[in-house]
Amino acid sequence: MSVIEHAEVFFTSPGRNFVTLKITTSDGVTGLGDATLNGRELSVVAYLQEHIVPLLIGRDPQAIEDTWQYLYRGAYWRRGPVTMAAIAAVDVALWDILGKVTGQPVYQLLGGASRTGALAYGHASGSDLPSLFASIQNHLDQGFKAIRVQTGVPGLGQVYGVATNQKPGERYDYEPAKRTSVPTEEQWDSRAYLRHIPTIFAAVREEFGYDLPLLHDGHHRLTPNEAAILGKSLEPYDLFWLEDCTPGENQEALRRVRAQTTTPLAIGEVFNTVFDYQTLITEQLIDYVRSAVTHTGGISALKKIIDFAAIYQIKSGFHGPTDISPVGQAAALHLDLAIHNFGIQEYMKHSEDTLSVFQTSYTFENGLLHPGNNPGLGVEYDEALAATFDYTPAYLPVNRLQRDGTMHDW
Repeated sequence: MSVIEHAEVFFTSPGRNFVTLKITTSDGVTGLGDATLNGRELSVVAYLQEHIVPLLIGRDPQAIEDTWQYLYRGAYWRRGPVTMAAIAAVDVALWDILGKVTGQPVYQLLGGASRTGALAYGHASGSDLPSLFASIQNHLDQGFKAIRVQTGVPGLGQVYGVATNQKPGERYDYEPAKRTSVPTEEQWDSRAYLRHIPTIFAAVREEFGYDLPLLHDGHHRLTPNEAAILGKSLEPYDLFWLEDCTPGENQEALRRVRAQTTTPLAIGEVFNTVFDYQTLITEQLIDYVRSAVTHTGGISALKKIIDFAAIYQIKSGFHGPTDISPVGQAAALHLDLAIHNFGIQEYMKHSEDTLSVFQTSYTFENGLLHPGNNPGLGVEYDEALAATFDYTPAYLPVNRLQRDGTMHDW
């Protein structure tokens, strides 16, 4: 019987920092898993190297569910982003191995394709309307059929989620994690934001019409009451969703938002387990699950969450920024293709350097992503090239209120 013979942890920085787990079986089959945790990458590296890898040697690589339960239930300390990213890397790597052993893409092992491709949304942003319109048009020209709209706020400086202004024809290339020894600080004013955002969506609808699905991310900055005000004010502009309108730790807070607005709600990119969703799903307080395979225990765990959500007509909207490696993105695409209650997939194209290290088989055509039909995940990792990109600490910004410098959510 084949067993896990070797496991290695790699970290590299081809434009962004990535942590990759490679598992090798006694038959010489390898599998890849993404363990990247933006701004805390080395914590997961240590967790894997010191606590997880020694437990894997000699285990059956096809015992995916048992291995998941062993790593989750066997440790006294459960949950949390570091633990769940490490478990996710193991889980995804084992699915990759199973696909290669059986000669099937992972989505076939999950029940086969439920659609021809996964509708993707791109990130458009600008400090003012002309630059925002240019960014939206650039995404439409690239084939996107759904667009996330983020904008600067008058009177504030840099706002998280807003890239450098694009010119016509330019590709969105935004790295919010700055390579500094401490996080940069941004300023925030919720009242100015609440006044400004509805005017932006009114202008975008006038320019691009109502057929284009539009999304917006609040980045956890608002109180429940402010989030309800925002959702209500955006109702005339028919959003696909309003994301992370208020911090998600207090699940009951979404009752206030849900009671006040019919704007669809998405949340969960910072969630790690089903328990973060339990109230939100059973009380139908959200419309879309935003978790990433990489941060939520892998394919096995996220499929269970999305199956649970399906009972309540809640759909997927998996997290897919460029700090999820192409391995994590591929895993999400296989899940997207297989599940019934798919909603939409976030898609930011990785840099050319990243895609030279992680060689992918997934495609983007006519607004749809497809994971490809290579056995396993369909991603290969160039270890030699990865080693030429040294890890560099990088941090997302922190947020302070403009009026008095109080630390604030973002």
